[in-house]
Amino acid sequence: MTIDPHAAAETAYARIASMVNGPLAFMEVCGTHTMAIGRAGLRTRLPDDLRLVSGPGCPVCVTPAVDIERAAALAVEPGVTVATFGDLLRVPGANGTLQEARARGGQVKVVYAATEALDLAEIERTRTVVFVGIGFETTTPTVAATVLRAQSRGVHNFCVLPAFKLVPPAMHALASDPEIRIDGFLCPGHVSSILGTMPYEPVAREHRIPCVVAGFEPLEILSAIEALLLQLEEGRCEVENRYARAVPTQGNPAARAIMDRVFVPCDASWRGIGMLPASGLAFRPEYAEFDALERVPVNVPEVEDLPAGCGCGDVMKGRIQPPECRLFGHRCTPARPVGPCMVSSEGACAAWYKYGGGS
Repeated sequence: MTIDPHAAAETAYARIASMVNGPLAFMEVCGTHTMAIGRAGLRTRLPDDLRLVSGPGCPVCVTPAVDIERAAALAVEPGVTVATFGDLLRVPGANGTLQEARARGGQVKVVYAATEALDLAEIERTRTVVFVGIGFETTTPTVAATVLRAQSRGVHNFCVLPAFKLVPPAMHALASDPEIRIDGFLCPGHVSSILGTMPYEPVAREHRIPCVVAGFEPLEILSAIEALLLQLEEGRCEVENRYARAVPTQGNPAARAIMDRVFVPCDASWRGIGMLPASGLAFRPEYAEFDALERVPVNVPEVEDLPAGCGCGDVMKGRIQPPECRLFGHRCTPARPVGPCMVSSEGACAAWYKYGGGS
């Protein structure tokens, strides 16, 4: 039987409206969810008492300014080429962007995967190629696999600037913050395809917050919202999987094994949020030769993550919605971004700017 998406959505909106009894705040942790919610205009159809707030689910956004400064400093080192995802080019550091560093003569090349950076290193054997390693559990296994490939091929002029982030520790930190209200988590679909559902169970259990893994189609997001509401209605705080077609309960053990083989958890700084315990990844000692921090050490002073007046930190904590930042849409636009959330294709501010009140 063919399902009419419009009719199904209208039915879902009606069910959701009937289940909301008082103010609630659900956080979508994933930046792709933020964009999907905006594209579909879901917020405009939900009850006023139900707020969807964005979390720190954009890897470009949470990369601290000091890592941007490190990458820019590496780009002007003799014999060094920095390879990076395109989204990172325009993210402001404390003293400019990688794009500006390239304009000043720095060697910065855009790649679409870590494997492209490795290929570049094999071609340019006289140069050290530094891949800027940003991302969550979705992309980190591929970087780990690339490191193993570099080792097996004897490509010793390839290395990685580690700036990886882990999602569950950030969820714990947000849930523990007394200034942040979170009544339910929409757990990230892509990250969950690697992690599975079990890593969210301590979040639900310890913080008494329902968690639901959601897909990215409008009906899938609405289904996850209904599941959160039903848990609250029944007094449950559990982890549910409403994206089973892409997320097995166990996730991807092989991908996690590769990641764990090369990296080990470490404390990490999140832009606008601060230092979070065991929320990043560092190289294991046996792979230290591929650590850019060891291979090409550069001295970068401590810098402020955000300029004065920028509300990106509060946006990523769910404290405010992007239009509540006094710079939004005036001093800070996609053409002239002040904060990282306006730059990335997964940034909350970029979503609100692009889709207006529908985001």
